[in-house]
Amino acid sequence: MDVGELPRFRLDLDVQFRIAEESDLEKLEWYGQYTHFRNLFRLTYEGQLRGERLMLLADTNGFPVGQVFILLNQRINLWQSVLNRSGNPPQQRGYLYALRVMDHLQGQGIGTRLILEAERLMVENGSSWSTISVAKDNPRAMQLYSRLDYDVYMEDEGRWSYVDHTGKTINVHEPCYMMEKRL
Repeated sequence: MDVGELPRFRLDLDVQFRIAEESDLEKLEWYGQYTHFRNLFRLTYEGQLRGERLMLLADTNGFPVGQVFILLNQRINLWQSVLNRSGNPPQQRGYLYALRVMDHLQGQGIGTRLILEAERLMVENGSSWSTISVAKDNPRAMQLYSRLDYDVYMEDEGRWSYVDHTGKTINVHEPCYMMEKRL
């Protein structure tokens, strides 16, 4: 059966940026794609309740289609020793992590807007620098961060671990570049 060319139409999505609520935690698993991060989402949310972190979401119709988490106002000794060679007093830093946009919505500007909004929130919370890491094997992310004026200031082995939803400890090795931007 030949159906010929089927019609197309363009969708115009309304994306709202907002801070995560407890009811978003299950939705952040994206229908099973990130179930293994369930405990991390809960821990990050608890950090948000303590005022240490923010979970910024890009929401469409009540569902988070993008996210970036913000560790607020850190004075990390390693970073300060590398960056503060001039003897100036340490600056407050925000650290961006877990930036992701649903695959089918990537390339539409959602990631860029998440970063810009996260930077605004960091400034509101007293940070004068933004820091983010990028996996060495992720050139698209590196291009995005560079376009937003982030510069590489060091390399990192990228070793970390987490406890997944089954209680198993997962060890991650993801060599990365650490990037920064003055806000």
